[in-house]
Amino acid sequence: MHEEESPSHQHTPDIDRGLIFWIAIAFSCFQIVTAAFSPMSSQVVRAIHVGFVLLLIFTLFPYFRGHLGGLGHVGRIIGWTLGVVGFAFSFYHWVYEDDLTLRAGELIEADWVIGTVLLAMVFEAARRVMGWGLPLICGIFLAYAIWGDLLPGAFAHRGYGMDQVISTLSFGTEGIYGTPTYVSSTYIFLFILFGSFLEQAGMIRLFNDFAMGTVGHTKGGPAKVSVISSGLMGTINGSGVANVVTTGQFTIPLMKRFGYSSAFAGGVEATASMGGQIMPPVMGAVAFIMAETIDVEYVEIVKAALIPAILYFVTAFWMVHLEAGRKGLLGLPKSECPSPWTAMRERWHLLLPLAGLVGLLFSGYTPLFSGTVGLGLTVILIFGAAVMTGVQGLALRGIFWVLLAIACSGFFTFGVGTFFVLTAILVALTYIRRTGADARQLAVKALVDGARHALPVAIACALVGVIIGVINLTGVATELGGRIIAIGESNLFLALFLTMITCLVLGMGIPTIPNYIITSSLAAPVLLELGVPLVVSHMFVFYFGIMADLTPPVALAAFAAAPIAKESGLKISFQAIRVAIAGFIMPYMAVYSPALMLQGDSMVATAWVVFKALVAIGMWGAAAIGHLVGPLRWWERVIAFASASCLVVALPLTDEIGLGAVTAFVVWHIWRTRQSAATA
Repeated sequence: MHEEESPSHQHTPDIDRGLIFWIAIAFSCFQIVTAAFSPMSSQVVRAIHVGFVLLLIFTLFPYFRGHLGGLGHVGRIIGWTLGVVGFAFSFYHWVYEDDLTLRAGELIEADWVIGTVLLAMVFEAARRVMGWGLPLICGIFLAYAIWGDLLPGAFAHRGYGMDQVISTLSFGTEGIYGTPTYVSSTYIFLFILFGSFLEQAGMIRLFNDFAMGTVGHTKGGPAKVSVISSGLMGTINGSGVANVVTTGQFTIPLMKRFGYSSAFAGGVEATASMGGQIMPPVMGAVAFIMAETIDVEYVEIVKAALIPAILYFVTAFWMVHLEAGRKGLLGLPKSECPSPWTAMRERWHLLLPLAGLVGLLFSGYTPLFSGTVGLGLTVILIFGAAVMTGVQGLALRGIFWVLLAIACSGFFTFGVGTFFVLTAILVALTYIRRTGADARQLAVKALVDGARHALPVAIACALVGVIIGVINLTGVATELGGRIIAIGESNLFLALFLTMITCLVLGMGIPTIPNYIITSSLAAPVLLELGVPLVVSHMFVFYFGIMADLTPPVALAAFAAAPIAKESGLKISFQAIRVAIAGFIMPYMAVYSPALMLQGDSMVATAWVVFKALVAIGMWGAAAIGHLVGPLRWWERVIAFASASCLVVALPLTDEIGLGAVTAFVVWHIWRTRQSAATA
């Protein structure tokens, strides 16, 4: 997705790189301190968060892309000037916090300048990171707020002055400092930093070794390694394109070496990597925004996503297995595969922060609290590993474990702030005594990478606040929702189909986060009105926002895999759709059978719908690949697809018809394949 694009700064002077390096560290430290100790109001934290984002984006991303290099020296000066101005203006909300609260809605001259400049800078920063798509969409909403009273018909509003527009969008909690920015400045940043520290600690190697050791030697093993390693990576970083460019560097060449086509290898990696956004416990940034938007605990979002996420990866796993059978591909030699249990035995401690995070989330703690503690545990592991591998002597090792115990007890006794203070003491000890791996460099790199990776997500969250602010100011969502209800009030499927098309079309130009926010603001209330459960309606929008990154012609995840696979992004996209075919149908199944997202009345209902889903996945995969036990003719593929589709419709007798047709088809196909083999 666009939010993962890397800035082009090959020609950045060394002095600029040094300054950006320290700014990124300061940004990460600011977020950690505010998460642990809450020394400022939420509004101030949001403003300074956006200020840091503007400073880093304007200094990292050139004004123009490509060989122009941001207008060279002039562009560099402009970038630093804009970045410093944006950062300095963000402190206006801190210095004059009380005054802004007292005169809310009444702008003085300074408010006009600060508000207008910051709003324009957010638009420009988003354009530099993501291109024109999202700024243009948000610009249309902004224009509607200013001139919407001139429109004819029902979409005209009563008219709002520029003071109302600037007050709503640049101050308060409904514009660029709205709920998405709140989530970005708290949960999202911490979890990105959490994933960055785990990656530096060696989590990618652990996941790859485990996947290679468990399935690398089986039929089509290299592709199965891609599915498993990308799924495991998704549990800690929740980012599709980041998964493509990290695990894909290893898995795509491996798949090609063992006979998969370049397009199919890229499609498998893109499909598996995008699934990271729906894989608990971390999931993607959208999950945190969803929890805040619909006012439910994050753990409820995790529960709803768990079974569909598993089924998504089962689909990808099954598809690569069938493709391997169709092409007669084998796995890696057993001797070339690492032992999964050796990998777990040597690096099992890396799973402790993830286990702690899951435990805290399911114990009722907030994502902010859980993420902060998980981050602290990861820091301990990185520095502790340096102590345990490099320091000789029972006394020093004993001191380390005592301090670790004190830090953990401090967390349970005095709270997260004390936990971080005691963790800092532990880090200081390691810093002084370490003789093994350079843990300081790992930690510093994690801080810098975390800040850099957060920029695209943060600026997208700030800019989509414009849409939310305009919707709340003008009430346009009510009018649009009424029109959609009028179209689909007697046909839920039609309303779902229109929502899906909206998500896929918006996803061609904007990332998953703003896609979800825009579509959920317009369509989710409509689905709720039509009887779809609240969580299910928002998850439906979320899922198709993700699938948009696999759908041509844009297909951002596929184009991220293209340079690694050395294949056209469009060809990879078509293969990704083929691999993820069940991902386009599963959200519909969840709407008609909410038990799939644990929204049903009993576990029996959940078990039944999961069984149906697995059968349907098996048949859809066979139809898409053209192979089951043996090759399928075109009309057999049609029968397989139609039989599986009966299990989704949820009408009287459709389950019975679907299961009967699937059973008869499988029995007949096995008999025909054996007869053909005997004849041959």
